[in-house]
Amino acid sequence: MAVTSDVACPLFSVIIPLEFHRGQWEQSWLGWTSQTADRSLYEIILVIPPDFTAHAELNALAAGQARLEFADSVHDIGLCAAGAARARGRYLFFTESHCWPEPDVIALCIRAIEDHPDWAGFSCRSVPICHNRLSAAEAAMYQADIEFGMKQHPWRKVLDQCFVTRRDVYRECGGLREELGHFAEWVLAAAYHARGYAIGYLEQARFHHYYIGRIGELKTFTLDFVQGESRFLSGDRRDPGSELIEIPFEWKDRDDLDRPLAFNALNALLRYSLPRLGRKWPDEELRALWRWSGPALFGDLRARVTAFLATAHARLVLSALAPFGSRDAIARWMKLYIASLIHLQRLASIRRVRGHTRSAKKLLGDQVLAQLGFHEPESAAGHAFRWSEPQAAVRIKGAPGRSTICIRSPALREPLDQIGAQFYLDGAALDRAAIEVGVDRYMLSLDLPQSGIAILAWACPEFRGIGDARRLGLPVVGIEVKQP
Repeated sequence: MAVTSDVACPLFSVIIPLEFHRGQWEQSWLGWTSQTADRSLYEIILVIPPDFTAHAELNALAAGQARLEFADSVHDIGLCAAGAARARGRYLFFTESHCWPEPDVIALCIRAIEDHPDWAGFSCRSVPICHNRLSAAEAAMYQADIEFGMKQHPWRKVLDQCFVTRRDVYRECGGLREELGHFAEWVLAAAYHARGYAIGYLEQARFHHYYIGRIGELKTFTLDFVQGESRFLSGDRRDPGSELIEIPFEWKDRDDLDRPLAFNALNALLRYSLPRLGRKWPDEELRALWRWSGPALFGDLRARVTAFLATAHARLVLSALAPFGSRDAIARWMKLYIASLIHLQRLASIRRVRGHTRSAKKLLGDQVLAQLGFHEPESAAGHAFRWSEPQAAVRIKGAPGRSTICIRSPALREPLDQIGAQFYLDGAALDRAAIEVGVDRYMLSLDLPQSGIAILAWACPEFRGIGDARRLGLPVVGIEVKQP
């Protein structure tokens, strides 16, 4: 199949955002104007942010040879999205202004399109340019991640340093979303994979990528990625491909540090156990007391302080090593710094959205906003359910006023009416008359507050399965809030 172009519709639209160019945009420009392929095959779109200052140099270098598009965004993902919206080419070629191609890149891309008609897009090879010890460590860290994505990961193959894609597929898959920052690359790659579009890796087409080697810039990029991840995880997440994004442990377990939930679980433990145990508590109850008292008193404060100290320590050591440290030591502490920074930022992001979004875990029903004290989902005796711990709490939402809460709980231990579970709403024990116990469910009659949001907690005797070391409470299929 011959690949051709015409004046109205070039084959490629090369989109270069001029944000975060690291002083390399002239080098990038020269790389694109030195291509061996016919110049009519591609247009160059320079997308200019409001804070770009080198207008005179830009006009002198690129006047008449590139399309200059001005955009309101100050983020290179937003600038790429703006350039893509105005592009005319059948293929979009995303790159960065601190990257420059070797002269045969366009020619190799044309051949790849002819040889791989099954590819909806492909990424090219990134070749690091380093100029100090930190940039060498930074390049080694990111190059390992790039190699893993391109050669091993099943779908994480969008690399905005050098990514070529059919324009129609890019639009169908939702494009680059500015609000997600550089995490938008992962979301776009997942969308391609979910829709059945293949992304290839064209290793022969080489781009030189300039690593700046500054801790401040490294921090900025890392925080941008994690903030985009957090916006994605706190959103609706219903688009194809969303289910492919791995949920980090901080988000999976975020309700474990929810202070009001933990306080209600602790309240349930104390009010249920004190009258039964008196002064002497068994070790299991003491461990539960310790488990709930920490987050009930401090929420996520202890975790955030620990993460902050770890991040500050790693940065201090990395800064000290930068001038004279060994390559291995710098690489090790850079990875520790980035990992601790990511952990700290995730905790901060979760704190900002807590109470306003649904839990990242698989919930027990649409009216359950958050949950604490549950094991992972499992199946037994034809039921899909989650075991709670002997104490558990859920944040529920319904209409204000008189309501009935149905907790579906199959009888996988003794019959429900023999378990002796006690329920609490916002810390107050429900009267026994308000609890109807069925064969496989509890029906609770209660009044929800004006907001319609309340915390339901319960406590029950511990159950131990055969060969199961977990502390089990109630098996819960789902929770539903009903109005009379």
